[in-house]
Amino acid sequence: MRISLIGPGDINFHFYQLLKINKDRLDLEINEISKVLAKLNIDLEILPDNGISLEISKKYKENNGGKLIGTYPKDDKTFGVKHLDKIINEKINNKHLFDDFINTKNWYKHDLIKGILGNAILYLGSSPGTNGELNYAIYLYKIITKQKENLKISSVKIHKEIKADKNFTIFVYTPFLSEKKLNFETEEYIKKFNIKLVYINSTEELEKELIKFKKLYN
Repeated sequence: MRISLIGPGDINFHFYQLLKINKDRLDLEINEISKVLAKLNIDLEILPDNGISLEISKKYKENNGGKLIGTYPKDDKTFGVKHLDKIINEKINNKHLFDDFINTKNWYKHDLIKGILGNAILYLGSSPGTNGELNYAIYLYKIITKQKENLKISSVKIHKEIKADKNFTIFVYTPFLSEKKLNFETEEYIKKFNIKLVYINSTEELEKELIKFKKLYN
C-alpha cells in the first residue's frame, strides 16, 4: 500500500506567514505525522523537492519508516530536473533518503498523475501546486474508473505505477487548512466520482483512519 503526500512547497510563506503556525508547532506536527506513518510502515510517494512532504519524509525515515519513493519527470525537456538533484541524492544517517524512483516522463504528465500514484492521498495544505495535483487526481480517477462517457482507458496505459483503485481515498489534514475543509464544489465532485473523503483533525485520528485503510490491503 502506498500513500501519495501532497502539500505546499514554501514552508516559510505558507505555514508561518499565511497560516500563522509557529515553527515549534509545525515541527511537532511534522514529527507526530511521521511517527504515525513510520509506525504503520506505509510506503510513501513524494516529489523530491522542498516542502512539507519532504520534511515529513525525512522524519519518517529517521523513525525507521518503510519505503520512500521519489516521483519526478526524469525525461522532461522543458523545465528539466536539475533543481531536484540535491534532494534526489540526499542521505539520512548515511543512507539514501529515497529507496526508489518513478519516472513520470515530463512535468505536464507528472502534475496530472501525481495524486493517483498512491492508493490514497494525504493532503497537507492548500496551495496552487497542491490543488492542481489534487484536482487532476480527482479528474483522472473519474477517467480510469470509466465514469467519463465515450472514454475508456486503463490506468496501466497512463502509467504502470498508478495505484488508485476502488478504495481510493483522500485524507485531508485539517490543522494545515485555514478553513479546516475543502471547498464545497471540490467535495461534491469527490463524492460524485465515488472517492472516499476523510477529514483528519489530529495525528491520533490519522493513525486510527490509516489502520482501517491499511486493512483493506492486507
